[in-house]
Amino acid sequence: MPIKRTGLIIAAGRGTRAGGSKPKQYRTLAGEPILRHTIRAILASDRIDAVQVVVHPDDIEHYNQCINGINDNRIKSPAFGADTRSKSVFNGLRACSGELVFIHDGARPLLPLEALERIIDSMDSNRAAFLAMPVTDALWKVTDGQAISALPRDTVWRGQTPQAFYLNDILAAHEAAKQSADDDVALARLAGIDVVSVLGSELNMKITQPQDFALAERLLGNTMDIRVGNGFDVHKLEDGDHVIICGVNIPFNQSLIGHSDADVGMHAITDAIFGAIAQGDIGQWFPPSDMQWKGATSDIFLKKAVEVAASKGFKIFNIDCTILCEQPKIGPHSKAMRQALTQITGVDVDRISVKATTTETLGFTGRGEGIAAQATATLVKS
Repeated sequence: MPIKRTGLIIAAGRGTRAGGSKPKQYRTLAGEPILRHTIRAILASDRIDAVQVVVHPDDIEHYNQCINGINDNRIKSPAFGADTRSKSVFNGLRACSGELVFIHDGARPLLPLEALERIIDSMDSNRAAFLAMPVTDALWKVTDGQAISALPRDTVWRGQTPQAFYLNDILAAHEAAKQSADDDVALARLAGIDVVSVLGSELNMKITQPQDFALAERLLGNTMDIRVGNGFDVHKLEDGDHVIICGVNIPFNQSLIGHSDADVGMHAITDAIFGAIAQGDIGQWFPPSDMQWKGATSDIFLKKAVEVAASKGFKIFNIDCTILCEQPKIGPHSKAMRQALTQITGVDVDRISVKATTTETLGFTGRGEGIAAQATATLVKS
């Protein structure tokens, strides 16, 4: 049986040092709540099987708004926190399942995927691990603002999260604890569990003070992930009375043949989005051998591609679709097509292009045997 991994995000604190009118994890960073960024950072790994968030009972409305639109069934119903971080973690641990748990601060929204993957890999051969960074600055013991003596830094690391444990181990450590601890590594050490350090990332900062928001905004800009995907589709024509392209029904003396509604434009756009996030193609998600998709409207396929992209933290920045055919004329319907696509994808209409070209009577499109479409989609993760 494969090992099951749960990402446990602790987001029940009040965050008073950060200021603001609401807990810091629900304040916005690049237009979205900090906690939303954090959840998506954990979901970015396909090896995380479940995400368990611990929230304050008073924050449930904030939390529901925070996860709205993240359509990923790995997110479980939230657990409720308590009056200390350790108790909140304990409540979260009791809600977890599986063998491994990765405990992460809700206020660390910039966790890079490569750092998360490093700590996941480390648990193949260790009982416990945590992300950390070596100290490079000089360390001094200071009294009343005066430097007293230098401290060695070669054995000092700055702890980060996630901190990874076998679920049963860390649960037992919490149950046995007779004193509070700064973090779960400290509790694990009190329980005699060996914990290894794994290289973290300077990007993986914890937002604590008011000035941290500006720094996080700058770092977020430096970590922008831009993807471009291409899609291409072809459908054959037969006698009929209309074609459907980009969600618009166009009267015509022929129809497109397909397992679904044969919307060649929407199929190309769907494949472009799936391609940008390396999630296969429309045929893998909606196999033509599956009769439930017989005659299905293609907005179902496009909505799924948009959902999958959003679950991985991507927004669609723009869509460009070109229809290749001699007939029917696409230009008169382009505006309606763009409006239909914006309704499905949520992308502003001025970021969606639908245009057409002929092949000067060359090839199957030139002979009127079929219609082709190619599309490009740009996706941005910030």
